[in-house]
Amino acid sequence: MIYSRECVETFLARQGQLFDEPVADTYEEAEAFLDDCMAVVVDNMKDVRRYLDEMGADVKGMSAEELAEAAEVFALPDGKYLIVEG
Repeated sequence: MIYSRECVETFLARQGQLFDEPVADTYEEAEAFLDDCMAVVVDNMKDVRRYLDEMGADVKGMSAEELAEAAEVFALPDGKYLIVEG
């Protein structure tokens, strides 16, 4: 998958919400990490719910706000969401 500049920069800046220690120090490392872990970008919160449910996460009963606050969900500036499996 090709990740937008905003996507990579958002992950690089906020990776601490998912990991205790940085997994990337540079833009290139962040881009490679996202590619290696097959991170996905989805269009909206409904797609976040669907993706996490398909991956086996128990999302039933979770509000949109709770999903948005999940460690593996990164809100992007364009309104989309990056999901990174930790």
